[in-house]
Amino acid sequence: MAIGGSLKRVASILCGASLFWGVAGPGHCAGRPNILLILVDDMGYSDLGSYGGEIYTQNIDELAAQGFRFTNFHTSAFCAPTRSMLLTGQDNHKAGLGNMSELLADNQRGQPGYEGFLNGQPTIAALLRADGYHTYMAGKWHLGKSADKLPVAQGFEESVVLAEGGGDNFENKSYTPGYASLHYYEGAKPIDLPKDFYSTQFYTDKMLGYIDAHANDGSPFFGYLAFQAVHQPHQAPTDFIERYAHVYDAGWTAIGDVRRRRQLEIGLLPPGAREPTPAGPDWSALSDDEKRMAAKRMAVYAGMVEYVDMSVGRIVEHLRAKNLLDDTIILFLSDNGGESAELMKMFPDYYAKNFDLSYERLGQKGSYSEYGPGWASVSMTPFSNFKGSAAEGGVRAPLIIRYPQKFAVGRTSGAFLSVADITPTLLELAGARAPSADPKAFLGVSMVPLLTQKADDLRAGATFAQEVAGGAAVYGGDYKLVRNAPPFGDFKWRLYDLKKDPTESIDLSGQDPQRVDALRAAYADYVRANGVVEVPDDYAVDAQLKKNMQRGK
Repeated sequence: MAIGGSLKRVASILCGASLFWGVAGPGHCAGRPNILLILVDDMGYSDLGSYGGEIYTQNIDELAAQGFRFTNFHTSAFCAPTRSMLLTGQDNHKAGLGNMSELLADNQRGQPGYEGFLNGQPTIAALLRADGYHTYMAGKWHLGKSADKLPVAQGFEESVVLAEGGGDNFENKSYTPGYASLHYYEGAKPIDLPKDFYSTQFYTDKMLGYIDAHANDGSPFFGYLAFQAVHQPHQAPTDFIERYAHVYDAGWTAIGDVRRRRQLEIGLLPPGAREPTPAGPDWSALSDDEKRMAAKRMAVYAGMVEYVDMSVGRIVEHLRAKNLLDDTIILFLSDNGGESAELMKMFPDYYAKNFDLSYERLGQKGSYSEYGPGWASVSMTPFSNFKGSAAEGGVRAPLIIRYPQKFAVGRTSGAFLSVADITPTLLELAGARAPSADPKAFLGVSMVPLLTQKADDLRAGATFAQEVAGGAAVYGGDYKLVRNAPPFGDFKWRLYDLKKDPTESIDLSGQDPQRVDALRAAYADYVRANGVVEVPDDYAVDAQLKKNMQRGK
């Protein structure tokens, strides 16, 4: 018997034995929910309307209004480590992504936990598939390119993916000199892209097709929709860009102020919280041409975000039309903070040669756009720093979970959460088996007590640590001890009270040395337990990226 048939037979037996909780839903056994996990790439904390932004994101905001909005959710500082934690529930060093392959320090090469691909930890897809779920993926993978590392070998029954960390959104074209070429696969088969390819539309269409193909066979589904958006290059259909013409003419300082006021109004920011040091040049010091180009760069980004929102709306309406919406847990999250890197300044010849950089074509097919630190700081309002940093601006992300059949509607939680919590949460909600009976089988913990309002804190009295590319953080209660490598910091440890000072503006390390020592001891335990190979003292993220690109990683 084929493996799919075996799995369906096992699931049928288990359903008949009433081993799963809940109320019967259409198209699958009693109470086993469908799961749709939607991940966006490099989208900032405040870009959504429900988190204070001005971008039109009505569909995603409706998910928040109909579910849980989390305001203290943490990822890794970079995309591939976050994805490894998301899909396994493990620390990134345990899963094989101790650092991005693009950023590996010389002393990390060849070390256990730094393989640059998933190294054998079972994925949520594999665990759910073994318990009778259909498992689908569409989008960016970035967790291994060889045949035995692609999603089809990691528990996904159906998949269409970009193997690399990013790419052009209109054609099969590398966006960076770090990739000589890009590789798209459906299952294990390389594919050509359609002539009308736009990444967000393509992945949405594929996911809906996978869902429809097995919608009536009695098995629930797990769908992982990992958009390339809104990773650079920022590109969108022209009509979506035009909707934001002149919206950003006032500049990043003014728009950031508007978002902060909005966050105060909706209760996401405590009164009196300090504003972090502004990023990017003084808007008033820019020339008129520089302002015009910068404003359009943000308009392109906003159009790209709105296209994602429109696509989420398509999915919701499709599920509703198929009578599947109420039986589907929908999660929406970003993988890290907004991207501040200015690759055009690092590799000017590459972009001048391969892309149309004109104002008129910005965001369209053939163009390249990135928005730099000024707009990245707006995306991460109210926090300091960006993607790549262990500061909150690098690792604080939006998370929305909708499942009104079981969870309260319109709730907001400020409990500390990690992206590693999602796998154990979904396994519990699905009634699926963990890879081990050991309650410590995962780094993450189940969020179900929060979602069912039986608890308001999952880690009372415990510390939580993480590290990637020299940036490290240790959380203990309201406090955070943090260290950043250049260009995001100077390797010095600093202490912040995040409850009073979420923007990390007041360093308390000199006032509370005992707490610093305790949190540093917790970090040392984390390093030993997870096989962390610390970067050398002269490591800098941007310099290592350039070095690795020049030698082909």
